Amino acid sequence: MFKLSANLSRGTTVFLKRTMSTQEADVLFETLNNAGIITLNRPKALNSLNTSMVSKLLSQLQEWQNQKSLVIIKGAGDKAFCAGGDVKAAIDKVEGPRFFRTEYNLNYLIGNYKIPYIAFINGITMGGGMGLSVHGKYRVATEKTVIAMPETKIGLFPDVGGSYFLPRLQVNLGLYLGLTGDRLKGKDVVKAGIATHYVPSKRLYELEKLLSRCTNNSEVSSLLSKFNEPTEQFSLAEHIKHINYCFAASSIEEIIERLEKVQNDWSKKTLETLHTMCPGSLKITSRALQRGAQLDLGQCLQMEYRLACRATTNHDFPEGVRALLIDKDNKPQWKPRTLQEVDEDYVEGYFKRLPDDQELKFFDAKL
Repeated sequence: MFKLSANLSRGTTVFLKRTMSTQEADVLFETLNNAGIITLNRPKALNSLNTSMVSKLLSQLQEWQNQKSLVIIKGAGDKAFCAGGDVKAAIDKVEGPRFFRTEYNLNYLIGNYKIPYIAFINGITMGGGMGLSVHGKYRVATEKTVIAMPETKIGLFPDVGGSYFLPRLQVNLGLYLGLTGDRLKGKDVVKAGIATHYVPSKRLYELEKLLSRCTNNSEVSSLLSKFNEPTEQFSLAEHIKHINYCFAASSIEEIIERLEKVQNDWSKKTLETLHTMCPGSLKITSRALQRGAQLDLGQCLQMEYRLACRATTNHDFPEGVRALLIDKDNKPQWKPRTLQEVDEDYVEGYFKRLPDDQELKFFDAKL
């Protein structure tokens, strides 16, 4: 339970103090002036998401969009906004689909939210953390921001709407980020089009207080513009022409051939990275992003749900989690073992419709 102060101004309730039980909650919900404030509260786990958290977030956000003027979401501690989902639970054949179903409904709600949704992506923001932020109207990066979609390294694919937002980044940057899991930091996150604003972390407290007094989107937008600092040159600028050329190829094999032709330090590093990734994940990711470029967010999430459900029952995703996160031997035994062995039937098998009663349905959507 929250202990409440007296009303301070215009009927506003300010939450000053939490009891021990609330401090231990995995996600905190507060009201500040006109805003609903969400704090992901698992700092020791870098605020990674579990089924409990996504269920609470979905329910509260549904309620708040008809009650508040805006919502702000942030992470506890100064290391991470949200480092992703709890993949150890996601590989469970029963729990995994339940987690993905709730998480993807949450991503869809954020993408269609009726009031301004502002994510303070301060610190590590990967996987599920991207899904909690990138679909919202405003994403505020800081000097501590580090973003990535590293799923191909664990036998998965960039989900949480990755097939929607990655193909919509400049040139072929999205496919590059999705296949390699490369990280972007600070102002680069704005330059890439993933964040909308850059604000130094020391100013977030002040920004939150002022945002909470806003009554509409125009006021929110104006305030964010005042706090926004200009970005510098994109750190990948010198490589953009190579990214555009190499990742415009129609297959993973051809991407590798083009990288081999470039022959510079960046291409060599990129080749080394791709050779450490799950071969099946690389081909599934490429296909998902190709198709996602022509789909809306809801359709992308429905496609991803089919892929995710099949990933929990196939070999590579559980094996990747075992090798990198459980046993930590860093020696995943992929099946298929090589890109050449990942044939068309294997890839398309992931994309087939599920039985009608298992397909992803949105709680507030008519698709």
